[in-house]
Amino acid sequence: MTHPLVTQLYFARSEFVRCLDGLSAEDAIVRIQPMNCISWIIGHLAWHEQYLWVGAAQNRSVVDGLHKLVGYGQPASTPPLEEMWAAWRAITAAGDDFLGTIDNDQIETHLEWEGEPLRESIGKSLLRNTYHYWFHIGEAHAIRQSLGHGALPDFVGNMDDVQFVIDD
Repeated sequence: MTHPLVTQLYFARSEFVRCLDGLSAEDAIVRIQPMNCISWIIGHLAWHEQYLWVGAAQNRSVVDGLHKLVGYGQPASTPPLEEMWAAWRAITAAGDDFLGTIDNDQIETHLEWEGEPLRESIGKSLLRNTYHYWFHIGEAHAIRQSLGHGALPDFVGNMDDVQFVIDD
């Protein structure tokens, strides 16, 4: 069974995709300063997942050079929408290889990066990654509203089939 914190991350991902439904490639690279553009946001969330669930968890990389393009602290960029969606899809699929194995015994353990344990446990990293999505969902909504997009989601989507309970 999928760990409830992983389920929450999966739900945040699905809401992220729902938030960006119908976004054009042209609008994805519009930058309303000081915010980054939406294609950057997609790549940035892919970078975060690659760092945690592919790099630290599996000691591999799916999309090389992503950190320099959309990583934390890097200069603003306007990468193409399709490239960022392709990176996001490939990285989240690779991350799922690890995420699907997480159990209660692992939640308080720490992944390692370059031989050193990460500051936050797997559980806290899952929460941070999930909340990172919600932060950027709000930002992407603000950008889309500023661009005049209508018919955007106005509330959290359907949670009827989401299992958040830990079974012992």
